[in-house]
Amino acid sequence: MNSSVGIDKDTDLMEIEIGPSHPAMHGIVRFSVSLSGETIVKMKAEIGYLHRAFEKEAENSRYIQILPYTDRLNYCSAIINNCGYSMAVEKLFGIHTPKRAEYARVIMMEVSRISDHMTCVAAAAMEVGAFTIFLWFIKAREYLWELIEDFTGARLTTSWTRFGGNANDFPDGFLDKLANHLIKVQEVIDECDKMATTNKIFVDRLKGVGILSKEKAISYGFTGPMLRAVGVAHDLRVADGGYSAYSDFDFEIPVGEVGDSYDRYLVRMEEMRQSISIIKQASQKIPKGSHITRNRRTSLPPKSEVYGSIEGMIDHFKLIMEGHTPPKGEVYVNVEGANGELGFYVVSDGSGTPVKVRVRPPCFNFVAAMADMCVGHPIADLVPTFGSINMIGGELDR
Repeated sequence: MNSSVGIDKDTDLMEIEIGPSHPAMHGIVRFSVSLSGETIVKMKAEIGYLHRAFEKEAENSRYIQILPYTDRLNYCSAIINNCGYSMAVEKLFGIHTPKRAEYARVIMMEVSRISDHMTCVAAAAMEVGAFTIFLWFIKAREYLWELIEDFTGARLTTSWTRFGGNANDFPDGFLDKLANHLIKVQEVIDECDKMATTNKIFVDRLKGVGILSKEKAISYGFTGPMLRAVGVAHDLRVADGGYSAYSDFDFEIPVGEVGDSYDRYLVRMEEMRQSISIIKQASQKIPKGSHITRNRRTSLPPKSEVYGSIEGMIDHFKLIMEGHTPPKGEVYVNVEGANGELGFYVVSDGSGTPVKVRVRPPCFNFVAAMADMCVGHPIADLVPTFGSINMIGGELDR
């Protein structure tokens, strides 16, 4: 996680620590930087100030009890975490989710993706002085969080999916509210686009800053907007046929040219528009059916069965007291998180507690590459570069 450039031996270097008590470092990352004048000549990233212990907690919790922990990985787009983990457990069980539930997942994952991108662009813009964009995007994010709250009952940590489906079906009036809110969100995206994309100060702070070559991005294991910004059109929603119901929708994969902070901004802006397109397509052709698979091994029975039949009461009791018990085996499922590939590797020994739940977080690789992106640049370029990678501490150090 460190790099350096050649310097004059007679030059006095200034050693400074940026973070963790720095507003742009989120309070959880520290960069040890060596400066020659204002130029970064050496840099080392230090993580671990926010350790979730997610994977150790998972080894001591039942499968369904792990679901709330996934909310707290990338808490800016918790529903994507919920879906990725649930898909892994569903693969262990070998069960299929109803088509209606898959459409609901796609809609809510894309709502979460827009919310995540808005949070990233808003914070990064504010850190280079564009405070108005921050206010406008946070206003628009409220429209999205209202939708999430209506569907899941929570704004941030949703715990919404279930194995084989979702906790609930579409609420009454949700699709009308969704259409109205998407119009408002689109208007804010267009407003911010006009204000920032060709603004000389904004462009000068981002263009040519934090460049990483395509070859290095691939070697670091970049995925998501960071990889697409260097010109690689890789998206797990379409790769190998995609997952969930994404193959039912048409959308484009935006890519950048040089892989600088400005390209990352442009990619995220266009991805928000593509997400709106996906949501509109999905909401117009939602299939009929159930919001969850009625499987005695994975789904709690309706309360009417619990209170009205001995079979329902037994099924409820076993799932609550013994937990879900998938067959022995191991699976890896990856989804396209807002930052890139979010993967869950789950190992089962047949009991109600997993042997291992390993997470592949997208932004760990980005932080590892920070030195390569910053060395040789002025110290002032560190903050916009760091803002452009959208590091989320909850998933960075599980």
